Amino acid sequence: MRMNQFSNPWVELKESLRDQALASGFDVAGFAAPRPPPRGEYLADWLARGWHGGMSWMERRPESRIDPASLMAGTGVILVLGVNQRPPSRPEALATYACHADYHDLLTRGVQDIGVWLTEKVGHPVAMRVCVDSAPLMEKPLAVAAGLGWQGKNALLATRGFGCWLMLAELLIDLPLPPDAPDGGHCGDCDACLGACPTDALREPYRLDASRCLAYWSVESKGAIPHAMREAMGIRVFGCDACLAACPWNRFAPVVRRAEFLPRPELSGAAWGTWATLDETGFARLFGDTPVRRLGRIRFLRNVAVALGHADPPERLDLLAGLLAHASPLVRGHAAWSLGRIARLATQACDLLRARESVEGDDTVLAEIRQARTFTPPV
Repeated sequence: MRMNQFSNPWVELKESLRDQALASGFDVAGFAAPRPPPRGEYLADWLARGWHGGMSWMERRPESRIDPASLMAGTGVILVLGVNQRPPSRPEALATYACHADYHDLLTRGVQDIGVWLTEKVGHPVAMRVCVDSAPLMEKPLAVAAGLGWQGKNALLATRGFGCWLMLAELLIDLPLPPDAPDGGHCGDCDACLGACPTDALREPYRLDASRCLAYWSVESKGAIPHAMREAMGIRVFGCDACLAACPWNRFAPVVRRAEFLPRPELSGAAWGTWATLDETGFARLFGDTPVRRLGRIRFLRNVAVALGHADPPERLDLLAGLLAHASPLVRGHAAWSLGRIARLATQACDLLRARESVEGDDTVLAEIRQARTFTPPV
């Protein structure tokens, strides 16, 4: 690199790197010092309360989450990057990030390209590590430390220019580039996100109880979804954008500019009910390159079964009848619950439950059927 005698070479390199990141498709880029980020001290209390639910992996190496420098020896700075994903309209059944190719793959490639550019720029190898939700890193607090925004009362990153719609990635760099100044909070007295949560998972401002979050139950949970959560899910099949979408700062966010992050019509429209008929081949063809793939078809159909209990008739009865006869007890049990919910309005649902009870061999499913036949809507 050529620097004049009056310049600070690290500042110039930092700004060149930021310019390159923005030119390569990222919407924001900031630099954080490799030290514990804001609110990192709350992690231990969050774990102690059990607010991580069944995500036991959150308990491993908590010191690494608090101290990002422990992830790579010699880390001098952390480049935090964001891509806007605000859709033109809200998808019906999937969280926005699930309606296009997996952002983990797309952002990883983009960060790797920036790493290649940086190596060429400085003219010698530089130790780096790419992180896209793939390391014990508190990425939202780091984004705050990098000056990209603040952690909102919904526990998400909130920004002036993009609301809560940024997907984040990080690049740990073994160079002493100067960090940016953090931004202060701008939630004020607003609590729109807290009121928007359908399960009161935001029990305290800025802190999420994942064990009550619909995104947790529809994406992370391995077994049966509690009945109270099923009632709150509505037609959410994967994830929940309620607290994200409620943030007033979103009104400043432009629509996503990168085509690969636009919601696909087949994933964001109203035809989600037909997903109940997907076999393994169809599931892989439709969701194979999206975040939904990691759910697997059985848990996916579990969620579809719950959503069908909230959908409009008459198509749902035929679809639920198919799921009630599925090979997986997990799918059958959730289909039974939905039929019980519908039985208040349709005698055919009662008939389906009665017929299945006579041949069902799984005790867990039998219990779901018997409870469904006496279903009482919550007050």
